Amino acid sequence: MDVQERPLLALTLGDPSGIGPEITLKALLHREVFALCRPFVVGDRRILERTMPLLGEAAPTIFPVTDPAAGLFEPGFVSLLDLKNADPRDCPLGEISAVSGNAAVEYVFTATDLAIAGDIDGIVTAPLNKAAMHAAGYTYAGHTELLAERTRAEKVSMLLVGPNLKVVHVSTHVALSEAIARVTRKRVEEVIDIAYESCVALGIPDPLIAVAGLNPHAGEGGIFGNQEIEEIQPAIDAARARGLRVTDPQPGDTVFLRATKGLFDIVVAMYHDQGHIPMKLLAFDSGVNVSVGLPIIRTSVDHGTAFDIAGQGVASEESMLAAIDVAVKMVRARRTSAS
Repeated sequence: MDVQERPLLALTLGDPSGIGPEITLKALLHREVFALCRPFVVGDRRILERTMPLLGEAAPTIFPVTDPAAGLFEPGFVSLLDLKNADPRDCPLGEISAVSGNAAVEYVFTATDLAIAGDIDGIVTAPLNKAAMHAAGYTYAGHTELLAERTRAEKVSMLLVGPNLKVVHVSTHVALSEAIARVTRKRVEEVIDIAYESCVALGIPDPLIAVAGLNPHAGEGGIFGNQEIEEIQPAIDAARARGLRVTDPQPGDTVFLRATKGLFDIVVAMYHDQGHIPMKLLAFDSGVNVSVGLPIIRTSVDHGTAFDIAGQGVASEESMLAAIDVAVKMVRARRTSAS
């Protein structure tokens, strides 16, 4: 593939006090990344330089850029858009820092604005820390909410992608009582549509969508709850009327196993832990978080900042590599659908 045809992807550095800088640099040591895309980092040079000793003799050379497309996309180099906003003295490793929280948000804002303008093809984000972000004055629940506001997207959901499981959520970062209240026909129907759009974005044109029930045994015909009858099934019926292939409400204790065996292309989970627990169990290191419903492509590692191991050189880049791979697939699928 010609260099200019490879997707141009921004890798945001994440919270400078966490493992984001380490896993980003480690991912860029893999030659195959440069065969897939043109990656560049949005971050701070001083943070990268602090991280370099963890890589030993394999440490790459920083290539500063002001125009991301003018980067040096070759193994052994890291093209960097330097925001100069994270003095290492104010971003101690493994600690919550308002400076780190602010820097992490600014990296995402910068990359998002480049994607909205069409200057880059997508964003791959390293983890930010919610407490640090809040300390900096940004009260978002996470990346998804930040990106939704920045792009003015109205219907956004979290998609988790693993080697053999895809999950999209009706709700995520809310209390369980609120999660139950959000299981409405309107929202479930929206997320079924998002599940369909997610599969298309990943190159699956006619997916079979499994919908998990909210209650044990999917309500057992109303014995254990009525949400399946009153809210979930009507949403399913409406989606079917529009030509989508959707199951009846499935028991949450078996639907994910069946999906991993290839019976379903994606699962609609009703709340955060229902979808996250099976994904973290099956693909803790290789799972990818995708914000769907945005006008831009954004993927992310599916783990946190891991302050407990920051700066030790032991963090795995596997999820970052998987996130880059998914972003490339989404760019290719979008280009195919547009041609």
